[in-house]
Amino acid sequence: VQLQASGGGLVQPGGSLRLSCVASGNIFSISIMGWYRQAPGKQRELVATVRKNGGREYGDSVIGRFTVSRDNNKNTIDLQMNSLTSEDTAVYFCNAVRVATPDGVEGSLWGQGTQVTVSS
Repeated sequence: VQLQASGGGLVQPGGSLRLSCVASGNIFSISIMGWYRQAPGKQRELVATVRKNGGREYGDSVIGRFTVSRDNNKNTIDLQMNSLTSEDTAVYFCNAVRVATPDGVEGSLWGQGTQVTVSS
């Protein structure tokens, strides 16, 4: 199973970006999919997660600006980011928790990360 993220880039303050991540492989189900980010010199932090049943959780700093969505059939998760500020500059990582496959259950998987830079 692999996670492939896309959609990062350079955007001006106040702008928007949409990140996408797809989990590929022989997957029965994924319990939780989410996005985390890590800025230089800082710890990785929660951006947003969505459970298989649709329950969502957001990091405090993105509430009201970011929206996470998920397609269980396609094993994809998207992150719509609006009203971006320089504080959102980071590498964004896709995460999948409790991935059920024919070989068993993977505890936690990470994508390779995609850079988001907010700058004028």
